[in-house]
Amino acid sequence: MPQRPRIIFHIDVNSAFLSWSAVKMVREGQSDIRLVPSVVSGDPSDRRSIVTAASIPAKKMGIKVATPVTMALRTCPQLVIVRGDWEWYKQCSEGFIAICRSYSPVLQQFSIDECFIDMSLRCKPDDAVNLATRLKDEIRERLGFTVNVGVGSNKLLAKMASDFEKPDRVHTLWEDEVQEKMWPLPVRDLLWVGKKTEERLVAYGIKTIGDLARLGTGSLTQLVGRKFALQLHENANGRDDSPVETEVAEAKSYSAERTFKEDLVEPKDIDRALFGVACIVAHRIRRDAFRASAVSMFIKYMDFSVVQKQHQMEQPTDVTAVILNEARRMLDEIWDGVTPLRQVGVGVSRLTHESAEQMSLFEDPKMDYYREWDRQYDERRARAEDARLLAYERKKHPEGQ
Repeated sequence: MPQRPRIIFHIDVNSAFLSWSAVKMVREGQSDIRLVPSVVSGDPSDRRSIVTAASIPAKKMGIKVATPVTMALRTCPQLVIVRGDWEWYKQCSEGFIAICRSYSPVLQQFSIDECFIDMSLRCKPDDAVNLATRLKDEIRERLGFTVNVGVGSNKLLAKMASDFEKPDRVHTLWEDEVQEKMWPLPVRDLLWVGKKTEERLVAYGIKTIGDLARLGTGSLTQLVGRKFALQLHENANGRDDSPVETEVAEAKSYSAERTFKEDLVEPKDIDRALFGVACIVAHRIRRDAFRASAVSMFIKYMDFSVVQKQHQMEQPTDVTAVILNEARRMLDEIWDGVTPLRQVGVGVSRLTHESAEQMSLFEDPKMDYYREWDRQYDERRARAEDARLLAYERKKHPEGQ
């Protein structure tokens, strides 16, 4: 019996924070800020705040996410600025996810405003666009905001398709459409290619995803390292076999964050905080005999706006240094190095109890040192925890009582 083709939808809310703010304001009888130059920021009265979402008219004027509000006002003095409302955003996200889940229970929430659903058992390829359009229209009619739906034969292609022309659109990116639709795109548009990777590739003459797809893995390894080279080569050719993981599988995750007494701007201070939270997260998964193959990190600015990023590793790990280095790479991609930060956080997911490792992990000559460092760290934490428990017991049961 032939294998049923995979059909994956990626649903992405268009300008989520601004759209959700607009929905609430329209319901309250106010004008629709989506139709004029407008932005969302943490505190509109604080000119040090940054833009966390922008309307299409604002984007056309050059106002982008992370633009300081003062600069945005210089660009457009009539700019409408609204304060973010996280409790309302959470309600909108829950409503959006509930509708998507009604189309398929195999749902993986990728962030507050996007998710994947596996439609392989729900429709045939010829019906996919019609069903995606129905889903898109239902969200708009019931919730008042628009989404893009990307339809593809795997998660990568569906995610890439949803980033095509916006808003309120359905796009396909099947395997036989990769060369036509994906290869002409700038290499930066490929999932997981950040600014620094883009600069390295472009300097080598790799300007499009097609250039990357046609490049041999040997040459690519010299530019980005073996593991990342293999991932980029597969992705550039439209290949991705990762499953849509239900929330039951995703529920197990570990995270830690640190909030600063004063906003930090010095890179060495930020790195020290990142090191601290990475140590905590790695210790916890080792304590519970887990390894993680996905690392995420986030930063919170002084206006409480949050930027986050996630990276999928080639194989699971519980080594602090590996997790920390992944977080450092993502920090370089999402932080400009000068805007003060209020909080940093690190998380891990895609957990497994499997202990088998590929020998390639030991290509780093310092790996034995990293593991010994982790062992000593875990011992120190265990002794500290034992001391706290002993102090608690003595407080509960003083000697002689």
